[in-house]
Amino acid sequence: MTINNKNIDNVFYIFVIAHLIFWTLIPSITNNNLPLDTIEALAWGSNLDWGFNKHPPMSAFVPEIFFQIFGSQDWVYYLLSQVFIIISFYYVFKFSNEIFNNKLLGLISVLLIETIYFYNFTTPEFNVNVCQLPFWSLTVYYSWKIYSGKEIKFLDCFLVGLFAAFGFLSKYLFLYLLVSIDLLFIYLIFLKKERKFDFKYLITIEVFLVVLVPHLIWLNNNEFITITYGLARTGLEQSSFVDHIKFPVIFLLKQVGILIPFFILIWLLVKKINFKINLKDKNLLFLIAINILPIILMLLTSLITGSKIRTMWMTPFYLFFGTLFVYLMHKKINIKKLKPFMIGFIFFFFLSPLLYACVSILKDDKRTDYPGKEIAIKTQYAWDQQFNSTINVVLGDEWSAGNLSYHLKSRPVWEGVVDRKKLDQLKDYICLDNICVGSR
Repeated sequence: MTINNKNIDNVFYIFVIAHLIFWTLIPSITNNNLPLDTIEALAWGSNLDWGFNKHPPMSAFVPEIFFQIFGSQDWVYYLLSQVFIIISFYYVFKFSNEIFNNKLLGLISVLLIETIYFYNFTTPEFNVNVCQLPFWSLTVYYSWKIYSGKEIKFLDCFLVGLFAAFGFLSKYLFLYLLVSIDLLFIYLIFLKKERKFDFKYLITIEVFLVVLVPHLIWLNNNEFITITYGLARTGLEQSSFVDHIKFPVIFLLKQVGILIPFFILIWLLVKKINFKINLKDKNLLFLIAINILPIILMLLTSLITGSKIRTMWMTPFYLFFGTLFVYLMHKKINIKKLKPFMIGFIFFFFLSPLLYACVSILKDDKRTDYPGKEIAIKTQYAWDQQFNSTINVVLGDEWSAGNLSYHLKSRPVWEGVVDRKKLDQLKDYICLDNICVGSR
């Protein structure tokens, strides 16, 4: 298909539909079980609360809605993950169209990020990182509306506060985006004095805090367990002086490695990568704030604290990288010579799901090879030999017990690890290895 200004929208929709179909179908066919984080989210969802031991509640809330509609059908949760991805792509496309006033450049911006590992190979696993993506793109888009508009609208401020809160309730690292955007506005209002302070800005803060109130109450009542877990994952307590250098360097090297396919496509697009940065360009300033500043803040976190930054934490940080690089080099893009770029894009577009399928089929020791359905059938059989009641409680770790919660037809509620007090509260129960199922 020849790409021209008349059919850009059609090409975009064909692209996102193809992405959705490939990345829903392939894991559905090649995986025997849902991935770890998805099972974990579903375990939490069976016993919804305003937070959990590892994360805030949004990543459990959404899968639970899908479970109530579709039940335990694996393809549904692969689809859910891709729905979140294509919503993100849509708002990247919409934002890029507005900043360029050119749909072709907007399309190229989205096609570029399709090559980034976070938006292809890792997408079948619905988790907190994927859960952030639509809220990240929506927060950026409506922040842009406030930033670029002649008049600050109440609705834009309300939506920024709402989507920012949803993002924060997905994962606390969403704060890096919010701080970056806030720093930009503080710089323009109080240092450069290029913008006037408007009390409508406070609407954003008010909505953000109001939405977070239930979670903050839960957090206080549960001794800030999610924050403690997050800090433990960084290895902060065991950090040494060397870690303040080692971990930031490792962090930077990993980011470069992840972006290699992206830069290959950039090279195919312009042949020569060089650009000038004009900080007086307000559009560029916004793009730097949403792309580069969050990464710098993450790097500084590692540098100052000596903490280890896990690669997957960076999942939402590159959503607008395509827009940034196209903006920097758009004058060098010859729209009549897009053939090498499109060939490169098509190569990476098909390579990634092919590799995923090969890994899934050839390796047999992955979490997605776990015989969750078979174990559920055996557990139900053992239960039926002893009791006439229905299994409505499961105890154990999120993975093993979570699989039972998901696969058993009665959808028992996951109530945490095995505990003597919890067992004493059950009318009937049996324990297999480190998992117990029971009935109240």
